[in-house]
Amino acid sequence: MERWQRTYRAVFAANLVAALGMMSFLPFFPSLLENMGVVERGPLEFWSGLCFGAAPLMAAIMGPLWGALGDRFGRKLMVLRSLLALTLFVGLMGFAETPLELLLLRLAQGAFSGFIAPSITLVSVGIRPEHQGRIAAGLQMAMALGAIAGPLLGAVLAAYLGLESVFATVAVTTAIAAGLVFVFAEEAKEPMETSLAVTGGALPHGGGTSPLAVVQSSAREIAGLLANPRMRGALLVLFATQFGLGATTPLLELYVRDLGDAPFGLASAKLTGALFSAAAVLNVLAMPWWGRHGDRGGHGRALFQASAGSAVALAVCGLAGQYGLLLLGRALQGAASAGLSPNAYGVAAEETGSSRRGAAFGSVFSAGALAMAVAAVAGGGLAAILGVRGVFFAAAGLPVLALVWVHLAGKARGAAQPTERPDSHQG
Repeated sequence: MERWQRTYRAVFAANLVAALGMMSFLPFFPSLLENMGVVERGPLEFWSGLCFGAAPLMAAIMGPLWGALGDRFGRKLMVLRSLLALTLFVGLMGFAETPLELLLLRLAQGAFSGFIAPSITLVSVGIRPEHQGRIAAGLQMAMALGAIAGPLLGAVLAAYLGLESVFATVAVTTAIAAGLVFVFAEEAKEPMETSLAVTGGALPHGGGTSPLAVVQSSAREIAGLLANPRMRGALLVLFATQFGLGATTPLLELYVRDLGDAPFGLASAKLTGALFSAAAVLNVLAMPWWGRHGDRGGHGRALFQASAGSAVALAVCGLAGQYGLLLLGRALQGAASAGLSPNAYGVAAEETGSSRRGAAFGSVFSAGALAMAVAAVAGGGLAAILGVRGVFFAAAGLPVLALVWVHLAGKARGAAQPTERPDSHQG
């Protein structure tokens, strides 16, 4: 077995185990907050969105910095850091007694535990460019596989052992994931190369290794990435689409309750878990195809297609008058959104050399995480104005606006710079 294959399998298994634990508690913040005494609908919506979005917000802020540190000091170290942080902070959530304590732990979790981007970076630097989409899709598929069983596992544990047991389970599973990476993953020795889009011919990682120098270097890298039209377009489309998805996800349990009598006599928590699992199943089925599709036809184009499909799925959810149509919409959403992150990472890999891969992938992760964080809070506030159904329609319109804007901006660049690479404006 080649070295990168062993590393890929170890990281895949670690992501799978960690996702299984994480998704066992994420859908059930309303129930957890009700146990803490938050019972009125308005405060319950507010705190659910706030706690759901706190971790992605901090992860979005810290993502590029952790990526730059990984470029300098090792990507494997960053994966271990993130998994062990999950073990600590999620384990402590089982002892939280107030919404504020839960919020503070979610903030700490987000600041130290983003493991998706460093995991993809660790494997990415050891493989050929034409396989970037497939590898990113494969590791994202590990997340989706964990998400299939995670919500149902959480519902069962909460029903029989209490919600606190779910957090203990997460602490154990993420510790196991860290052990897998420590023992089996090996970081590739990359060639000394420069970024194709960011460094402009400069040697990588110049400017010292002090904390201030790392922050300044990271800021320069992010500014350079945002100056790249393809990266800027990909980040905008990813942000807008993930915002739409993130605004609706914390409201699903409440939406199920609003639809009336539960089919088959099941409780709303179990029906909500089924919605998460349905999206995850379609994610798993569609993810390999999206990876191959992006590698063959262009990651930017595939990202656009995934964004448009996600908008349609959100609209279907908004039209749901019964649970069955909502379930169908969630399944379509899972299939379409499977192409978002792999192809956004694919664009980043095309535009940066491996010596800057961590910062670039950290920026992609931050765009998605920031969208989820802001949207989770905004979704709760919008629900008070538009209703839960109205939030789905608003969420469906946002990625459409982003796609139109990026398309028009690309046409304008093409008209202003006729010698530009033909595919440089495709997302």
